[in-house]
Formats: sequence, structure tokens, C-alpha cells
Amino acid sequence: MDALPLPLSRHTVHVMGDDTCQVTLAAEIPVSLVFNGVAHAVMMATPQDLDAFALGFALSEGIIDNPRECYDIEVLSVPAGEAGLPAGVDAATVEMRVSAFSFNRLKSRRRRMAGRTGCGVCGVESFAGLDLDLEQLAAPDWLYRVDGPRVLRAVGALPARQLLNGQAGAIHAAGWATIDGVLIDVMEDVGRHNALDKLFGKLAMSGRLMQPGFVVITSRGSHELVRKCARLGINALCTVSAPTAMGVQMAQLTGVRLWGLCRAPRAVLYSAGGVHSCTRAALGSAAE
Repeated sequence: MDALPLPLSRHTVHVMGDDTCQVTLAAEIPVSLVFNGVAHAVMMATPQDLDAFALGFALSEGIIDNPRECYDIEVLSVPAGEAGLPAGVDAATVEMRVSAFSFNRLKSRRRRMAGRTGCGVCGVESFAGLDLDLEQLAAPDWLYRVDGPRVLRAVGALPARQLLNGQAGAIHAAGWATIDGVLIDVMEDVGRHNALDKLFGKLAMSGRLMQPGFVVITSRGSHELVRKCARLGINALCTVSAPTAMGVQMAQLTGVRLWGLCRAPRAVLYSAGGVHSCTRAALGSAAE
């Protein structure tokens, strides 16, 4: 089997008013996610940690309910010619073998996606397909400890762990921090959704998905990132950029504690998280 393309590559460019020079660029390749022999989605992703990406995607999109429903993952390189792509545009296929129950549910959903690095809902066939109606998470007793100082501690540790972005400057990172703000894991990808799914996959592979902690991500707080966290029972999400209004609404509806604009010395709490005394309908129209 051919090796996957490298996540970074060197290119010669011309800088205005200066000579040519070498720069490092981030790679993104088409990645086909195949479940039990049936192609489900093609995503543009950084060719690294694709097994974790596929597992995290399957979990956060509700294709499987827990890692035990995935029996096998195989990552295959696909040369451009075999993929029917232009010369030099190599691809990858990630083949997953999942339980019969999960596969039958996937087929009944009939969702098809043509992935883009900034999209998140491509290929949804109806409004119901947005899958926004999730149960509210119960607040763990440690949730209040995910406060401003701890959030900024975790976010402040991100840059040193962004090894690919440090060279290319075009790659998102999703990190996992303990409730004390200690950054434990960091996964990178050109797509913010992909980086988050890679993080979920890594946590699932090591049996740490349900441990106390929170997610930090170099992104805006959009509704689909909140939804992915809520689906996996992750109670707190912190983003470097601001959230969208729908992101805040989704956090309130699901009970996710949402911090945004986490840039020292300031961070903004947009949703406190947990079960509120007001009704679910009221949560949909009120901002904290």
C-alpha cells in the first residue's frame, strides 16, 4: 500500500518586492469514509490521524453510539489515478466495520455528505436532518470549576502543542483539558470539525471519552461543534473565537457550558451549562 501524503509540504513562492522563497503549506486530501463497504461521506482533511478522525466522526454524528460498535478501522491510501482525481491529488479511504444495528440505522437515515472544511451540514436533505433536537445534559458537580482562569490556562497552552500550525499557519486544533485546565491532548486538522472529531476518536481509543474535562478549540463556537460535544456527553466547550447566536442557543438547549473569545486576559461565558429551572422553550430564546 502506498503511504499517505504528508500533512505538510514545501513550495516555492514569490513575495512581492522580494525574491522567491520556500514556504510550508498544509495538505488537505479527499478522505472517503466507508461503513461496512458502503461509502458514506467524502471529507477534505489533513492526512494524519485518520483512524481517530473516522471513529470520532462516527460517534459525533450518531452513526455508532459507543466505540464498541466499531469492530475494525483500516486506512488506505488511494493514488489520484485510482480515485479519478487530477494528477497529484491523492486521496484516502477509511474503511470501518460497524455493528449491524448501527449500519442499518445509517442506511435508513439516507444522509449523504460532500465535505468541505468549513461546512458541517453539507448534504442534509431536510431541516430535520440537521439533528438539532438533543436531550439536555445533566450538570456534573465539577462543571462550575470550568471557570475563566482554568479555561485561559488550557487555551494558553495550545500554541506550543500546535506543531503543524506552527509551520503552516492554516490548521485548526482541538484539545482536551482536565477540569483544572491542564491540556492533555491536542489534535490538528485543516477543518475545525475534523480536528474535533480526531480528538473524540483519540479519547475513545484510549477509553477516556467519559472522563471529566473540557474541549478547547481554535474556532468560532458554531452550533455543530456544540452539537457534537452534546451528543457525546461532553459538558464544556471553549473556543478561541466568538460563538454564533445559534451556537449559544444550542449550548443553552443542551446544557453545554460554552466559553468564547478565550484570549487572555479575557474570556466570555455565553452559557453556564447544566439544567436550568426555566423551560426548554425559554432556553431557546434567552441568552445568558
